[in-house]
This record gives sequence, C-alpha cells and structure tokens, in this order.
Amino acid sequence: MTKGTRPSGATDAGPPGTWCHWHKGPSMTAVLVDAVEQTSGSGYGKYACAPCREQRGLVPASQRTALARGAS
Repeated sequence: MTKGTRPSGATDAGPPGTWCHWHKGPSMTAVLVDAVEQTSGSGYGKYACAPCREQRGLVPASQRTALARGAS
C-alpha cells in the first residue's frame, strides 16, 4: 500500500475515507468544515466532501480562518 500525500496547507483534510456528515457516507475528499463544541465531553469536527461543499456552499475551516485573518 502506498502512503498518500496532502497538498501543503491541507491541515483540515481528514484521513482517507473520512466520513462526510452531509451525505452520511465515506469520502476521499472530505475536509473539516465545522468544529462542534460541547459543554461536557470533547467536541468533534464535521467533515464534508467536495460535492456536498459545492452543493451546500460550505467553506473549509482552513479557508474561513485565512479569510478572517485577512479581514482584520
């Protein structure tokens, strides 16, 4: 088995076969789009695949962070 590589700056990319929380299935293109914090216990990340991001206008968390930094 070969080891995959990620493009530089793809820190929000999940491992291969990451679960897409929108279509509720595995995806090779899923990236982090939301971090859910809970009052008790640890929070969790919500991942979306490329087609779901495009259909629903979801922005990867890493791009939102970069946009927010550029706005200030």
